[in-house]
Amino acid sequence: MTVCSIKNLSKKYPSFLLSDVSFELNAGRITGFIGRNGAGKTTTIKSILGLVQPDCGEISYFDLPFSENEREIKQRLGFSTGAVNYYPKKKIKKIADITKTFYQNWDESAYREYLELFSLDENKTPSELSEGMKVKFNLLLALSHRAEILILDEPTSGLDPFSRDELLDVFTELKNRDVAVLFSTHITSDIEKCADDIMYIKKGKLVASCSKEEFIGAYRKDGETLEECILRMERSDAV
Repeated sequence: MTVCSIKNLSKKYPSFLLSDVSFELNAGRITGFIGRNGAGKTTTIKSILGLVQPDCGEISYFDLPFSENEREIKQRLGFSTGAVNYYPKKKIKKIADITKTFYQNWDESAYREYLELFSLDENKTPSELSEGMKVKFNLLLALSHRAEILILDEPTSGLDPFSRDELLDVFTELKNRDVAVLFSTHITSDIEKCADDIMYIKKGKLVASCSKEEFIGAYRKDGETLEECILRMERSDAV
């Protein structure tokens, strides 16, 4: 089931153009959004979340136009940019108590469930957590209102390999709960481990948006790994 549809999204800055980006997100599927730093991943994510105003394009969630239903839609999606960097000395429980006031659908049982799933102690403060656990705490806040879509900008950036692996396992668990997951990354192994679909962006243009199998069939040459394939595409002058 399609839960997010983006059509012809564009955003122009003095030194960068995000051009004619279109894709869909589906329930119970993990989409890896890959491209080098500066390719347009963050601009795309901020645009579809209303954090920046795109110049043109259609954005809808759950068959509802985003511009007319932003408040309702944001009650049904979660967003994370990585580790928590606010209220470092307040206990997790206190931060959660503040966060829940913003969501009509905050689910205390879901909060407790994700606390256990992520092995988080609500009596600790963010300053006492490892970088990997800080990311999980941010996911806890994003998911405890029963989010149906989770949109993550570079969530594994800066994590050690073990923490990255743990986080990708969490994505797979969320997929099994029918949550649609979109995460941006420049780390090819993240895509290989857990993504069902691949979005590949280069110089502000979406080169591909398809299943991982379709991407491999269309773009990978014999004997190439997925990483080698994407590196070759990056080096090519063609977009």
